[in-house]
Amino acid sequence: MAYKVFIVDDSAFMRRIIKDMLTEDKDIEVVGIAKNGKECIEKLKDIKPDIITLDVEMPILNGIETLEILKQKYGEIPVLMLSSLTSEGADLTLKALDLGAVDFITKPTNIFKINSDEKKLEIIEKIKTASKINVKHKVDVKHKVDVNHKKDIISPKVHIKKVLDEKFSNLVAIGTSTGGPRALQEIIPYIPEDIDASIMVVQHMPPGFTKPLAKRLNSMSRINVKEAKDGEELMRGTCYIAPGDYHMTIKERYGNKYIIKLDQGKSVSGHRPSVDKMMESVSQIDSLTKVAAILTGMGADGADGIKKIKLNKGYTIAQDESTSIVYGMPKVAVAKNAIDKILPLGNIASEIIKRVGV
Repeated sequence: MAYKVFIVDDSAFMRRIIKDMLTEDKDIEVVGIAKNGKECIEKLKDIKPDIITLDVEMPILNGIETLEILKQKYGEIPVLMLSSLTSEGADLTLKALDLGAVDFITKPTNIFKINSDEKKLEIIEKIKTASKINVKHKVDVKHKVDVNHKKDIISPKVHIKKVLDEKFSNLVAIGTSTGGPRALQEIIPYIPEDIDASIMVVQHMPPGFTKPLAKRLNSMSRINVKEAKDGEELMRGTCYIAPGDYHMTIKERYGNKYIIKLDQGKSVSGHRPSVDKMMESVSQIDSLTKVAAILTGMGADGADGIKKIKLNKGYTIAQDESTSIVYGMPKVAVAKNAIDKILPLGNIASEIIKRVGV
């Protein structure tokens, strides 16, 4: 049975390239093409695709406006965004993920590289994975944590965060991929500002997207959230997100100081940043209590690393299947006997708080 794809892009060149690329795969059938959001909505009256690829920046109806209509009228169809590598494109893509797009693909800076074997493989893999997602099955998250831990999304100028530089006793490591930005929004903003921990996060994303993600999470959260920098010291009540295209690890220095190291070493299982590499480094920190969580995502990145944390006296959590956009990474970690507790997304923040204290 073929994966039925509907392509929406304002560029005739991109529409042709994507269609030709997809039809090379015997399991994919392009059932519709539209040059803007308005045309897409009209054509969907007669076409029932398994997935829609949606350009972020378009005239008449842009990707965000189109997505909002799609979620209302055709909420059962997964939507995969196609984004430019610009700061505006990154911000709009994160908004699209927040509105319910299941994942995104970046257009290369050199548009002719869109047809490269690497990009072709990425697009086909993401389309096949996203097509299988039952987007209606992922119900609203119900939290088991005091809602006072999460502030309303207001201007950061209104909410003055505490600057916490005192020592901490716990290190929290979180790894995620497809569906991760939305999942992180259901964990990080629920962490209290006086938590006795520092938090490290690897979210599979290309360069240019992790900084806007950190900024977005920071605007929602009581703790400080930032894109990590090489050589900076971990602080209590701060969450560090690995920059796109950089591995992030942690090193212990004399005097109980913990320093972030960033590098562009070889990809690990096709990923840079790698959850495995981050978690393996965390597993070697014996002077702190370690808590790790694997969230939604396709593939197996993080399973080996989180098992090392478990074997070195850490406590490990996996997001359950019912709340995962893609139950890949957590599933592999569970299969490797690397997980102490499997929880729905809404329970993970409270479990972390319970384990590390404030």
